[in-house]
Amino acid sequence: MKNYTITVNGSVYDVTVEEKGAGFTPAAAPAAAPVAAAVPKAAPAPKAAGAGSIEVKAGAAGKVFKIEANVGQSVKKGDPVVIIEAMKMEIPVVAPEDGTVASIDAAVGDAVEAGAVLATLN
Repeated sequence: MKNYTITVNGSVYDVTVEEKGAGFTPAAAPAAAPVAAAVPKAAPAPKAAGAGSIEVKAGAAGKVFKIEANVGQSVKKGDPVVIIEAMKMEIPVVAPEDGTVASIDAAVGDAVEAGAVLATLN
């Protein structure tokens, strides 16, 4: 068995593929083979002990393009914390209120869904 992580239309899945040994003869495929259901990747781990109570969430699905703030940095309501790229546009994800960045929960290049927590503030 081999485990792979694949991305389909922005959704990440973990799949396991069984290997057949030498001498294996595959059966004839049906005329219309059904599509195998993939199991979605497990939810992210719980927040770290230092994480803040104010969540900064993605407003749209896309890919993390840039991290604008650092842990420990003070931000004002409306300041950009993360920039997401979606449909060839850069979309800022802003601080919902004044605070200090407690955690950055995404990395540049990560595919994110709308509503995903990208950072937390105190």
